[in-house]
Amino acid sequence: MRNRTINAFLIALILTVGVSTFWTATTTEHDGDDAAEIVAADGSPTGTAEDPAATGEETRKKKGNRFARFFKAPFKAAAKLFGGDDDKVRRMSEKDVAKFESAPLMRVEDSRTERAGDTTDDGGTAKDYLARGRAFLDEGRLNEAVKELSRAVSLDSRLSEAHNLLAVAYDRKGLHDRARESFERALDHEPDAQTLNNLGYSLYLNGNYRAAVARLKRAAKLAPADERIWNNLALAQCRLGKYDDAYKSFARSGGEYQGRLNVAAMLERAGREDQAIEHYEAARRAQPQSEFVLRRLSELYARNGRQAEAASVVRCQSSVACD
Repeated sequence: MRNRTINAFLIALILTVGVSTFWTATTTEHDGDDAAEIVAADGSPTGTAEDPAATGEETRKKKGNRFARFFKAPFKAAAKLFGGDDDKVRRMSEKDVAKFESAPLMRVEDSRTERAGDTTDDGGTAKDYLARGRAFLDEGRLNEAVKELSRAVSLDSRLSEAHNLLAVAYDRKGLHDRARESFERALDHEPDAQTLNNLGYSLYLNGNYRAAVARLKRAAKLAPADERIWNNLALAQCRLGKYDDAYKSFARSGGEYQGRLNVAAMLERAGREDQAIEHYEAARRAQPQSEFVLRRLSELYARNGRQAEAASVVRCQSSVACD
């Protein structure tokens, strides 16, 4: 009996943790910002172009699976409670990076040489190192990417793409100061939109929202059709409380309906539910039969004591009548 009581208590605790983290459930796929993950889960690309978890293809796969991830959240929360988190990439220390940047490259041949997956110095030009570094970065092999890209920039300091990708690798390893230095070096040689976007997103992740907005606005001017840049800019604007500006940026990326959904989600996340309702209602006008919008509205109205409006939305969900 006692064991049953203990087990019941643990299950209740786990479920409570899972439910209370509904809006952060989407952050379990990879380390990052919960607001960016919420937007990406609705199909809006965010982050850097080099991040496979933030590409349009990946977010399209995620779209519509918000509630599946919600139900998984309690079990993932349980794993964290009991110490399980083996999926995270091991962090690299400053000492490790210094070794990559300063140590001469040496090839040691023994019985284990050329095993599948081993990293060896294949030599070549700066662009050869760049190509290998990009491949490692795409595979998530960050230590190897840093090695190759560091060698590329040491051979050709004007290779802005190598500086940019090295900065992305540093950022993913949590070495944000080094990332910013590499981004700035890339911009010194070639001030392009993607490097500005990557720097802006890095600044955003590190809480430097005003600087992020400045870089992302510059990026948007250089690439006004890039959806990812507009979404990143909108996220930074939300953090500054500039939700009207954020809506305009979201709408530039995905249109009025998607823009309303995204800014409503950000307002709801911030606890500004009255304003969230306004944007959900605007999204409802754009797509009156949207199941997701009707569900969010019914829940928000009920939670805020607006029972008549909640009932009206429920009738719409049931296709009985719509105002």
